[in-house]
Amino acid sequence: MTFWIVQALNGLQLSMLLFLLSIGLTVIFGLMHFVNLAHGALYTLGAYAAVSAVAATGTYWGGFVFAPLAVAMAGVVLYTGLIRRMRKAGPMSQVLVTFGLIFVFLDLMRITWGDLALSIAEPTLFTGRSELLGVAYPTYRLFIIGLGLAVMLGLWVLLSRTQIGAMIRAGVDNDQMAACLGINVERLFFIVFCIGCALAGLAGAVAAPVLSVTPDMGTQILIPTLIVVVIGGLGSLKGAIAGSLMVGFIQTFGAVLAPQLASVSIYALLAAVLIFRPAGLFPAKA
Repeated sequence: MTFWIVQALNGLQLSMLLFLLSIGLTVIFGLMHFVNLAHGALYTLGAYAAVSAVAATGTYWGGFVFAPLAVAMAGVVLYTGLIRRMRKAGPMSQVLVTFGLIFVFLDLMRITWGDLALSIAEPTLFTGRSELLGVAYPTYRLFIIGLGLAVMLGLWVLLSRTQIGAMIRAGVDNDQMAACLGINVERLFFIVFCIGCALAGLAGAVAAPVLSVTPDMGTQILIPTLIVVVIGGLGSLKGAIAGSLMVGFIQTFGAVLAPQLASVSIYALLAAVLIFRPAGLFPAKA
């Protein structure tokens, strides 16, 4: 029983990390109809920004606050300089441009921080292990789970209980009709893109004490994040939650129970969803 509880917590921790990355990406896809493959590079930038902020301030929380702000500012530059002009260019052009941005960010991070793996220490408040369900589990990983659940709840309140959430849902469903009703869709796109970038930076800051911070860490997690988005459905909070949980638990338990099949299990799931539910499990659009 201890083994199953630990693996379930590991799966939940990975799911929350995937959720922080995928929710920004899925809303950008659903609302802006923009294929941003550079989202993983923004996650890496958040991790490096956290490393630099921790070195400058001497505290983990400096990086925790600074990373989302820094990546959001990078998102502002990207949006005003490139993304806004590429929105009408079609998906193939978007894929090629943002795929090129991955390598631009990769080399910029190598020039700035080098190729050696970096890391930051866990915050003092969450060091060691805590007792949960009869097992000792790393406290910081429990913090990641709690943070993911808190962000999930906050986004649910924002999207379903506020006026800006209603405008975002209207824009996802029919952006042209939303514009006719007086919603400033362009400004809404900009806000959503910056929020998505900030969440990617937050995910990078949270992952830095657990994973090695390297220039290619974003490319390693980009494919699982895209699979989460496709499985859940574009623009859907419920879909991002369901997809994150499915991919996180399949990867975790697959690596333990069937290592030889772990690398193909999530692709098999992706293929099944594309065959039977091409729009995803919980698409925001009919």
